[in-house]
Amino acid sequence: MATDFKSIPIIDVAPLLAKCDDPKMVQDPAVREVVKQLDQACREAGFFYAKGHGIPETMVKEVRNITHKFFDLPYEEKLKIKMTPAAGYRGYQRIGENITKGVPDMHEAIDCYKELKQGMYGALGKPMEGCNQWPHYPPNFKELMEEYISLCTEVSRKIMRGIALALGGSPDEFEGERGGDAFWVMRLIGYPGASTANGKCTSENDIGCGAHTDYGLLTLVNQDENITALQVRNQAGEWISAPPNPGTFVCNIGDMLKPNYDAAVEPLEVCVRKRGGTRKFEKAVYGEHLVSKVQTNFVT
Repeated sequence: MATDFKSIPIIDVAPLLAKCDDPKMVQDPAVREVVKQLDQACREAGFFYAKGHGIPETMVKEVRNITHKFFDLPYEEKLKIKMTPAAGYRGYQRIGENITKGVPDMHEAIDCYKELKQGMYGALGKPMEGCNQWPHYPPNFKELMEEYISLCTEVSRKIMRGIALALGGSPDEFEGERGGDAFWVMRLIGYPGASTANGKCTSENDIGCGAHTDYGLLTLVNQDENITALQVRNQAGEWISAPPNPGTFVCNIGDMLKPNYDAAVEPLEVCVRKRGGTRKFEKAVYGEHLVSKVQTNFVT
């Protein structure tokens, strides 16, 4: 549960990442310290900066740079990869097509998901089946993003092992049937000025993305340098800024696990035992939750 926190903690996750596949990781004092900090951050804020994540800063910057180059293209060029339901809700969204709580968001984006083959999850997976739509320009866009996704997914897996320990479970609590084949989501988002919003921006709404929680459990945010835009609301209703911090990702936990697409998400047994056998939340299927969000959040 969030508290009246006033700042976002910075956690050096390098000791956890270095030992996270070691069977004796839980005995390592440096790992235990990271787990302690993760526990406190997730309970008090739900957000933290992760430094020491191991992804080269050159790649992190190139991802930002190449994304800017795409959003700088003429509108007609960007529409060549337009998002549609037939494309599995993958591709380019123009400004105002993403909806948060009934209000159009003033941003454009490319949405990418782990690719699902036809029939892979039956009717549950049907709305999300398809391949990601990648632009032909800038060059090397697809290759860079796929490598970046692979690295971010691995960092997320390792941080999740620390979060599992923070909950009192085993390091692999979120793997196997729950999250061993994680259904990842990546959004590349551009926030143009009001005057460049393809004729859709009005003075009535200048919010890039409205207040929301994320679909999964763990999100890694790669922010532009020198621009403070991300804010986090504490329990008192105050908005706390999360300015860019070089060499870090802003991480936050959201609605769900970052699980397999068809994973049944329910309270961990270790957490149920802590509550004297009481289950506070009912079971949900991640794919159903994701599809419900996707189909109500986007105007196509």
